[in-house]
Amino acid sequence: MLHLLHQYEEEKRKLNELGRRSLEQGIPLYMNEAVQAQSRKVDELIVQLHKKKAERNKRLRP
Repeated sequence: MLHLLHQYEEEKRKLNELGRRSLEQGIPLYMNEAVQAQSRKVDELIVQLHKKKAERNKRLRP
């Protein structure tokens, strides 16, 4: 789970950087395909983290 958390933090950092550059260039975030693709990566990692947490909680509760 720590690996996933680290990966999430790194991908989120990349997303923030892409978003910042896009806005500096006057490109709306919804029109920037690179930002949208990175956002989907971050979303998928959030889903994976949520599933791992739910599995862990299920195992801890009898």
